[in-house]
Amino acid sequence: MRAAEIARKMAALSQKEDAINAYKLVLQSDEAEPAEQLEAAVYILHAGGDHRISCTAFLNLYGKGYFQEEILQTMTDVFYKPNEKIFKKCYERNCKLLSRYPYFFRTDFLPFEELPIRFLPYDEKGFLPFFVNKKQFGQYVSFEHPVVTQNFFKNLDDPICAQNVFSQYELLYLNDNVRKSEFVGRDNHIYLRYSDWGIFCAYLQCLKFKKLLEDKKFVFLMEDEVSQYPINFKERFGIDYSKFPVKPVDITEINRLIWHVQFSTHNGGDFFDQVFDGHPNIISVPSILLSDAENLVGQIEQTLALGKNCLTWTPQDGNTEKLAILIGMLRKLKKRTKKDLFVAGFMYISDLRALDQTSRIAPVIFFQPHFHNIRYSIGRKPDGTAIAFSPEYDNIHHSSLFNGFPYIKTFAPVRRFTTSYAASVRYSYKCCVPQEGKAAHVVGNLLMQRTLNRSYLIDPEQRLYMDSRLVRFEDGKLNPKATFTALAAFLDLPYTNSMAYCSMSSKKADSPEREIIAQGFDTANVYQPYDEFANDNERYFMEYFLREAYEYCGYDFHYYDGRPVDLDRAKELIQGFTTLRHYIEKTYMASYTWYYKGKTKDSAVDDETAQEKARPYVEKIINECEKNWLECAEMLLQNLKFLNSSGQPLHMMPKLELDPELLEGPIYH
Repeated sequence: MRAAEIARKMAALSQKEDAINAYKLVLQSDEAEPAEQLEAAVYILHAGGDHRISCTAFLNLYGKGYFQEEILQTMTDVFYKPNEKIFKKCYERNCKLLSRYPYFFRTDFLPFEELPIRFLPYDEKGFLPFFVNKKQFGQYVSFEHPVVTQNFFKNLDDPICAQNVFSQYELLYLNDNVRKSEFVGRDNHIYLRYSDWGIFCAYLQCLKFKKLLEDKKFVFLMEDEVSQYPINFKERFGIDYSKFPVKPVDITEINRLIWHVQFSTHNGGDFFDQVFDGHPNIISVPSILLSDAENLVGQIEQTLALGKNCLTWTPQDGNTEKLAILIGMLRKLKKRTKKDLFVAGFMYISDLRALDQTSRIAPVIFFQPHFHNIRYSIGRKPDGTAIAFSPEYDNIHHSSLFNGFPYIKTFAPVRRFTTSYAASVRYSYKCCVPQEGKAAHVVGNLLMQRTLNRSYLIDPEQRLYMDSRLVRFEDGKLNPKATFTALAAFLDLPYTNSMAYCSMSSKKADSPEREIIAQGFDTANVYQPYDEFANDNERYFMEYFLREAYEYCGYDFHYYDGRPVDLDRAKELIQGFTTLRHYIEKTYMASYTWYYKGKTKDSAVDDETAQEKARPYVEKIINECEKNWLECAEMLLQNLKFLNSSGQPLHMMPKLELDPELLEGPIYH
C-alpha cells in the first residue's frame, strides 16, 4: 500500500499523529504525484503539524509550476493575512520616522497596498519574500541573523558608503561600530545607498529604524542621490565637525570581537597573531590563557568593589596611569558588564601605540584564548550517532567574556594535520628536560588527541560559529597577500601595511621561542615533515581517519594510499606506532626515574636502580596507550555521524576563499 493511501486511512480514522507521519513519508517519497504532495502539505498544515514542512512543500511545488494559484492563495491566507496589520503598522511607523529625519530626502512613500514585496513569516526568526510583480518567492531571509556579509570598512579614507543593507543586524552593526562625527572631528556619517526605491519601501514593513535614527549617524541616498556622496555638512547643514576635538576611544564603544581559534597545538596561531599585531584598528595581545583572561576580569571587578583607585595586583608593565584612566572609565558606567571589564583589562595588557584613535571606526578586540592542550573525546548516543566534546571549547561557549559581545567574527587557522602533529611531538619532547625542583614533562598520547580532534566541525546553532572561516596556515605563508587581503575582508577590516610583515611587541628579538617558531613569512615549517618525530604508519593512520577534512581543506594524501582500512589493517598500523611509542616511553621513564631518585633520601641510588623501579609503571602507560589506540580505531571505523545536542548534524567551517589574481605562487596541496 502506498504512503498516500495509508495517510488517508489514518486521517479518516482521526488518527492525526499517525496521519501526519504518513503524509511526511509522502513528501519524502520520489514516487509521490504532485497532487499527493499538495494533499500531504495541506493536511499537515491544517492538522497542526510543523508548518515549515508544509511551507517547504508548497514552495517546491510552486517553483515547478504546479498549483500556483491555489498555493499562493493558501500561503497568503495562512501566513500573510494574519500578520498584515503588523506589517502595515511597522511600515507606517518607519515612514513617519524617516519623513522627519534630516538626512532622508524622499517623501513619496508608496501606498502600503502597492509595495512590491510581501513577507510571509516562516519561523520565529525569518520570512519568505514574495515578489508581487514577478509572482516569485525569494530565498528565506532573517533580519536578525548575526552575520556581517560585506566588507563595510575596507576603505577608511572616506566616509562609509554601504550598498543595499536590508539586515537589521548589519544596520545595528554599522551604528554601533562607526564613531560619531563629533568624536573624530570630521564628517563620519554612514551613507546608506539603495538602488531601488520601491524595494527599500517594501523592507520598511520589517525593519525597525527608531533606535537607528537616534544618533543621526545615517545618511540615506536613494537611486541617483548617490551623486551627493559625500555631503559637505558645513555648507549644507551648517555643521563644522572640524571644530570638535578628537575623543579617545571609550570602553563602551568597543563592541566587536574577533575570536582567533586555537584549533589545536602547533597550528600556526602565533603566525597569525604576528600578522595582525600592530593593526591600527585592532586591540590585541599574544595568545593568552582563557583562565588568565577571566582572572584579570575578576581582579578588575575586585578593585572596583573596593572603591579605591588602586589595584589588587601588580601592574604587568608598570603603567599605572594607563590603568587609572581605564578604571576611571569603568567607574563612570552605571551598568558595567563583564564585556566592559574584559575590554578594560584587554586594553591594559595590550600595546596601544599602533591604535589609530582618529579612525572612523571603533577598534575590535582580537582574542586568541589559549590552552595548554586541546582535548577532544567522542561520545556515543543510543541511536549510534556521535557527539564530539572538548572541555576547552565548552569553557569558551559558556564564557561571559564572549557572550557580552554583540558582534563576533571567528576564524580558525588549520595546518596539515600530520605536520602539525609531528611539530607537537617535537615541541613536547623539547620541553621534557627535568629541572631542579620540577619533574620532567612527558610526551602524551598526541596521535589520538589529534585524530579525535573535530574542531573543524561546527555547530550551526552555536552563536560563535555563525560567522566563521577556516584559514589554511600554508596559504598564509605561501600566498600572504591573497590570504590576508581575504581574511581582512571577512573580518571587516581594512588591509593595512601592518599586515605585510610580522611583529610581536611583547616578544624580544632574542626570545627563546624564535628557536621553535619559524618567524615571519619563512616557509620552512610548511615543507618540514619532522620525520624524526612521526613515522609513516602514524601519518597513514591520521590521514585515513581525517580523510574528509584533508579533502575539504585541499590537502593531498602523502601517506594514505587510498586502500580501504578495516580493523586488521588498523591493528597493523598501530603496531607500527614505534616513533610515538619511543617518545612516550623515553619521557615517562625519565619522569618516573626523576621521581624515584628524588623520593629516596639515599643519594647512592643510581639511575639504573631508579629505572628498574619505574619500568612497571612505564609499561603500564604504554599498554594503556595501545589499548586506547585500538579502541579509537574500532570507534572511528564505524563512520560516525556527528550531531549537536539537539540532533542537528555538524558541518565543516566555511573556508576562506582567495582571490586568484592576488596569488603569488601555486596553491599548496
